[in-house]
Amino acid sequence: MTANRWIVLAGLVGLLWICPIFGRLQTDTLRKCLKNDEKIFFVADNYNGVVNKSLWEQNGNEDVCIIFLDKSSHTTDTGTGHKLWPQMKNYSNSLLLVISKVHINMQIQMYVLYGENCTDRLGSVSTDSCQIRCFNTKTVCGNSKYKKERCSEEAPQAQDNYIINVTRTEEGCINCNNPKKPPEQTIDGNNEEVKKKLNGIINTNNGTSLAPGAAVKVMGVAADLAASINGSTAALNLAEGISGILARETEPTAVDTVSFGYSSLNEDINVIDDAGYLQDFTRAVTIPKQAFETALSLNVSIAFVVVMRFTNMSEDGSNHTVLGNHVLGVEMGAEIKNLTETISITFANLSYSGIPSCHSWNGEGNLPNWTDYGCETVVNGSNITCHCSHLTFFAILLAPLNETVSSSDLNSLTIITQVGCGLSMFFLSIILFMHFFLRKAKANTATIILIHLVFALFFLNFTFLINNIVAQMESAVGCKIMAAVMHYFMLATFTWFAVQAFHLCLQLYTRGKIEIHRYVLKVSIISWVLPSIVGIILLSIGKYGEQVINMENTENNVAMCWITDSDVHYIVNIGYYVVVFLFTFSTFVILMSWVVCLKRSKTAGNAQVNKSGISMMTVLGLCCMLGVTWGFAFFAHGVFRVPAYYIFTILNSFQGFFLFIYYTNTSRSAEMNTGVKNFQSTSSTTTLKTILETYENPYENK
Repeated sequence: MTANRWIVLAGLVGLLWICPIFGRLQTDTLRKCLKNDEKIFFVADNYNGVVNKSLWEQNGNEDVCIIFLDKSSHTTDTGTGHKLWPQMKNYSNSLLLVISKVHINMQIQMYVLYGENCTDRLGSVSTDSCQIRCFNTKTVCGNSKYKKERCSEEAPQAQDNYIINVTRTEEGCINCNNPKKPPEQTIDGNNEEVKKKLNGIINTNNGTSLAPGAAVKVMGVAADLAASINGSTAALNLAEGISGILARETEPTAVDTVSFGYSSLNEDINVIDDAGYLQDFTRAVTIPKQAFETALSLNVSIAFVVVMRFTNMSEDGSNHTVLGNHVLGVEMGAEIKNLTETISITFANLSYSGIPSCHSWNGEGNLPNWTDYGCETVVNGSNITCHCSHLTFFAILLAPLNETVSSSDLNSLTIITQVGCGLSMFFLSIILFMHFFLRKAKANTATIILIHLVFALFFLNFTFLINNIVAQMESAVGCKIMAAVMHYFMLATFTWFAVQAFHLCLQLYTRGKIEIHRYVLKVSIISWVLPSIVGIILLSIGKYGEQVINMENTENNVAMCWITDSDVHYIVNIGYYVVVFLFTFSTFVILMSWVVCLKRSKTAGNAQVNKSGISMMTVLGLCCMLGVTWGFAFFAHGVFRVPAYYIFTILNSFQGFFLFIYYTNTSRSAEMNTGVKNFQSTSSTTTLKTILETYENPYENK
């Protein structure tokens, strides 16, 4: 006998394996074989012959497992490891091999031997009584459909399994695994063990709602039942408005993606083994295999999942509208987060009014603090699907419909914005070119501050133009960086608006004699560093990401990279701009009053002056310098929403153009004063006159 060949007397070895076939030692051996992806020979107990290893060696692999199965056994054992063991039985002169879904998911290459007086030259093409069949479980049974009638007739004891006719392989695989399984048992609130654990937690009598803190405790009680149920699934009907399902898997190697489906809150939740049948239900929850593996890695003894439905949970402090008052809780006995295979929650055939968005709550605090962090919302007609990367409480919140715009308006606004941003960038770039390459006079403080504002506006327009392009790349990291950069330049622009107003007020107050040491350096550090701190903080806590602009036709929704938390947006952006706006608008009023006074004095001294009032160019110039035009965003509500969007978009799109006209006129004024040795230290009368005349009308040639 050579080193490359060995012979096993199957009849003798079979006697040693048949008796303890479901013993722990054999289960552990089979589990090891499956884990190490070794060759597995399943041998019928009456097989009589030899097995030649060299015939089946491939790629030098010498690890082979030989498992003997008793055809006379009709075990219904449900202990640990039972799903790993195939079964054999005779039916109508055919040898049937019964396997479970575990074998199919693992894509095992099976070798089945049967017959009598067999030689060591046994091959897969044998046609006599001694044969060996080779097949891949996934290939044979992966696409098979459930056949209830045939399973009941041929293998009533093989329910929830798959049958392969080893003798007649052309018949393929018979799928007896019911894709829609009801819970094996029911646990209700009258159960003594459950009643004892829920004592003092649930109090929903007289129509009172369930406190959020009580819902967290209910999830803990449901999780404690995982070790006490007899089967693998149990329906949980704990109280009015509180129901769900508990599913567990005692075999670690058998954990797989689990789906649940139901169509009404009054019916039990079904376990769905085939994702194709989820469309039969209007509500579906899918827990990925990765979640179970993560739970087991965190020392959870038994892999389980609890899905609870709460329809009577009290509202949060912000009175958010929860779709159907339907809150889902998912618990697996460990903290599950940062999943790459997301949890999927689908609500189909819905009728609702508002903009749906998936939110979660981590169970902390007395009231739910709903956030969309870690959840993606996919709306397809009347179907809403949530993809979340963590376990917690889930709900779909509805925002008012008046936050949407029509497709035609959005297209028009998009075109205006893109053209306007491009035009502004063109004129802003000319300003920078003129300042750094064509300027002859020394720049004064006002000009330096203006150049900083031009820088901020230029990059704000640039990041806005490329934002949608980055969002379409579907890169989560890239989108977060894009959102952070654009947000930084927006905050920097707001800050330079405030600096412009502060500088003008300071010049008027000091009559042009600003004696603050390193004044420009100080305001520059504040204006550029402060927004970066805000951006870094928001980036570190994960507040940037993809944001969807909702429209009446959801198929035309537009994605952009921006702040994903609406509360952060209102506090950081709106709140900050309100402060800036109040300051800059006050400065605008003061300056305009001075210009009006100067106009009147000139008109009184010269009867030939035909000008009356203040030109529109003067007003627009001041508005752009101080960012007052951004205030039109405050009127984007109700019937004023669409008009305010158009005014806001058009005015801000031409911001660069107005700044260009202002810069060219002030530059010409500065060159006319080159004869003065120190232009910034002229008399207070000259400085005040320059300021007022500059803002009176820098857009006309005199």
